[in-house]
Amino acid sequence: MSEGLFDIPGAPAPARGGGSLADVDHTAAPLAVRMRPRSLDELVGQQHLLAPGSPLRRLVEGDQPMSLLLWGPPGTGKTTIAAVVSHQTNRKFVELSAVTAGVKDVRQVIDAARRDLSRATGTVETVLFIDEVHRFTKAQQDALLPGVENRWVTLVAATTENPFFSVISPLLSRSLLLTLESLTDDDIAVLLDRALTDERGLNSEFELAEDARAHLLRMAGGDARRALTYLEAAAGGARAKEAEVIDLKTLETAVDRAAVRYDRAGDQHYDVASALIKSIRGSDVDAAMHYLARMIEAGEDPRFIARRLVISASEDIGMGDPTALGVAVAAAEAVQLIGMPEARINLAQAVVALALAPKSNAVIMAVDAAIADVKAGKVGPVPPHLRDAHYAGAKKIGHGSSYQYSHDDPRGIVPQQYAPDVIDGTDYYNPTRRGGEAAYADRVANIRKILRDRK
Repeated sequence: MSEGLFDIPGAPAPARGGGSLADVDHTAAPLAVRMRPRSLDELVGQQHLLAPGSPLRRLVEGDQPMSLLLWGPPGTGKTTIAAVVSHQTNRKFVELSAVTAGVKDVRQVIDAARRDLSRATGTVETVLFIDEVHRFTKAQQDALLPGVENRWVTLVAATTENPFFSVISPLLSRSLLLTLESLTDDDIAVLLDRALTDERGLNSEFELAEDARAHLLRMAGGDARRALTYLEAAAGGARAKEAEVIDLKTLETAVDRAAVRYDRAGDQHYDVASALIKSIRGSDVDAAMHYLARMIEAGEDPRFIARRLVISASEDIGMGDPTALGVAVAAAEAVQLIGMPEARINLAQAVVALALAPKSNAVIMAVDAAIADVKAGKVGPVPPHLRDAHYAGAKKIGHGSSYQYSHDDPRGIVPQQYAPDVIDGTDYYNPTRRGGEAAYADRVANIRKILRDRK
């Protein structure tokens, strides 16, 4: 369902190549459209944008002209904010979709807005909403600049992709960037309750069973539009059966998606996450893929999955395959950059790479052993030749005076003491002979021999 639909009484006809949020008849519109907030106070979530004195408040309540760039996952309220800006400030609202509009359409809207502002009486300002602005070419985005720079239009542009990569710099610099966050389960629950009882929604025609509610929250994944779309489908199924309660079976049938027995706030959350990591550690790529699929289908926060993979890359693989950490971090960045559902592929790639990589826990054993010694009080003074010698008088007290520069030795290693006396000679890192770490095992042994030959 398009994010660019909304009911605004009295809104103008759409520009060619775009649509207006007023194009949908109120009573026939999808539930997610009918339940769109009409004011900032009705917005759910995004509290970081709604504080008193915030730029969004000033724009709407103070009627201050300002162009916005709204960046966030689907269903977080980007179109809703655009509609509120138009509705509460009594501006004319024109919508263009970056999928269908071209440079000519953009210029037509801006020219019309400029003419409206130049009239002696009845001046009307224009809000130009562009959905999926990241799909605009550079030339199309360039066409927006005169209208934004001269404030002939108040631009509200929405994108699900990182605007620093997908929006041209001049447009970024002339717009206020607002980052929207995925809604929480509590936020979605508020929207469901409102839709069930509000006269614009289901008007108390149905009750929602608790297990159906829990499953609906899992499937929503922080996307308000998805939650309301599934609720509307389930209500249609209950209406067809002349039932007053939307139960789990009705919901599953309506959305054609089986409930995954998984509670993101309960034991299953930790059990399945633990099973994923232990399957990776055990190199069972198929089991790991199964647990990843369970977490995805249950609506688990993909950022949580990515964080666990980044930890596993160092804890269970470490120097067995030093590239594993880069793979895991890249997957985590991809989750932030493109979001779900596409990011499932990036997560799956990381799971495969980590599960099949040679395993070593030597890194975590090393750092934990070192931390244990520090906690036990083994924190002797830094050897004098290693102390900072860059300030006046340092060498007079022996700081750095006998330090030997490693690059002056043909081996690149000088046999001098680096560790405090209390732990000198302690071996924390003990590399395995698995994978890429085998080469490090030989190198560590050679380096230690050189360093400790200080006779």
